Amino acid sequence: MTAITALARDAAARLDRRMVAVAILLAATATIGAALVFEHAFGYLPCALCLQQRWPYYLGVPLAAGAVVLAPRRIAGRAALAALAALFVASAGLAFYHVGVEAGIFAGPADCGAAAAQPMAGSMDAFLAQLETVRVVSCSEVTWRFLSLSMAGWNGLISLGIAGAAGFAAARLPGRLSASLSRRRAG
Repeated sequence: MTAITALARDAAARLDRRMVAVAILLAATATIGAALVFEHAFGYLPCALCLQQRWPYYLGVPLAAGAVVLAPRRIAGRAALAALAALFVASAGLAFYHVGVEAGIFAGPADCGAAAAQPMAGSMDAFLAQLETVRVVSCSEVTWRFLSLSMAGWNGLISLGIAGAAGFAAARLPGRLSASLSRRRAG
């Protein structure tokens, strides 16, 4: 057995549900934070599907915070992590659907590319001036890529990673490290 294998096995033995819940909380917060920074600081306007992809994070961040608190409790901790896994599997599905829309594989939703509702203009000139300021964002157009993946693609990978970590922790990890170590020493 190599030293690296021994280190990896020792690190895995030190994991518990709370540590994974904290990592999920940090990852989900960073991901939604990055989306908001891209929108508000860098001016990348989201399409309708982009906005829908944020909802799992808006639900997942408080759920992950709850999982941090509930992690030591056997049933509640596992249930919170299982709920996170299911939520982020759905998030990944939505993200990969968006990637399919971007690639032209799927048709986007009917409201994709529609402008936000604007108040009625008082005259035709005001209406035409209003049309010049509206920027329509299509779900089928990629506005930013990194390493050949769009934001939707990155969201799908991040969501799968979070779902995998949550599912693994729910199924396999102890609630507290000390409980795990005491059982290991006793056995």
